[in-house]
Amino acid sequence: MALNVSRVDVWAASIEDKPGGLAGKLSALAKAGAQLEFLVARRAPDKPGTGVVFLTPLKGAALVRAAKKEGFEKTDSLHSIRIEAPDEPGLCARISQAMAEAGINLRGLSAAAVGDRCVAYLAVDAAPDAAKAMKILKKL
Repeated sequence: MALNVSRVDVWAASIEDKPGGLAGKLSALAKAGAQLEFLVARRAPDKPGTGVVFLTPLKGAALVRAAKKEGFEKTDSLHSIRIEAPDEPGLCARISQAMAEAGINLRGLSAAAVGDRCVAYLAVDAAPDAAKAMKILKKL
């Protein structure tokens, strides 16, 4: 099975841990024309009263300006890979096992399936690990 593998820039921003904290950030991006493919938001347990949102992609200068105005920054410490493929049992197990065998420590892995397709986002700490992971994933 061929995996469609690509590097992606992930953007992050702090949010207030209160009703509407996330909605305000996302509304500003929607008004600027954002068409997001991935988003995860959660509380920041080490910073009570705050949360964090990670998302991708932000395409175009106007959208990037709007995101920066809302406090989003491109994450330099998070190197992410988008994987799209036909959904099949055990795919994430195969991906994570291949990374383990290559000595690549995963910072994160998020995945979802809709119908017969799936998409996963794999994150590592360093650019060389991301490059190595891309080569491995293209061979799976």
